[in-house]
Amino acid sequence: MVHRAVRAVMTADVATVTVDTPFTQLVSTLARRGVSALPVLDADGRVAGVVSEVDLLRKEEYQDDPSARRLPRWRYRERRARAAGLTARELMTSPPVTIGQDASIVEAARELDRHHVRHLVVTDADGRLAGIVTPRDLLKVYLRSDDEIRDEIVRDVISHYLGTDPGRVKVTVADGAVTMSGEVEHKSMVGLAVKMARAVDGVIDVAAQLAYAIDDDHIPPALDATDY
Repeated sequence: MVHRAVRAVMTADVATVTVDTPFTQLVSTLARRGVSALPVLDADGRVAGVVSEVDLLRKEEYQDDPSARRLPRWRYRERRARAAGLTARELMTSPPVTIGQDASIVEAARELDRHHVRHLVVTDADGRLAGIVTPRDLLKVYLRSDDEIRDEIVRDVISHYLGTDPGRVKVTVADGAVTMSGEVEHKSMVGLAVKMARAVDGVIDVAAQLAYAIDDDHIPPALDATDY
């Protein structure tokens, strides 16, 4: 079972800025492109960091306001210093969280969660910018058609992985929810069929109504020659 790669869902047409891009131009670029983050490139064209809406909003967050609740001192010192920045170099988050374009969307989802970020910088084999991927991009797999999901399950799960005649198993998909009915050769195949079908990109649930010809949970062990 092969999950789709990040390259299939990422945004390749990425707006970028340089380390010397000034604050107001960063805000303008974010607004003009309708994005929430911008990769920051150094003089060699490599990704030095990422500047996001949150990074820029700190300039407003740390304005003097006697009525606002004070943050803990350690957070106040650390973030106030960055809020005073005037260029991308001073405002960006560095190093950026990156992922290779050939990584799976499962890996990308886990990296987003592990680092508590809303975007990953996608790099090519040479470590250069290839795109950017966000949670919204990863959710595109749930836009796959039911027919496309069904065909993949029949081909990759039923025929290739289980080695079962697809004529023995009926697969239906409705809004990403999969139902499998019919009969497989062994009882152990039922759990495997559910597990592998659930791993197909775009599947939201799996129900199995499968019978089996052989209960391989209770096959007696083979006798050793000395037992005769």
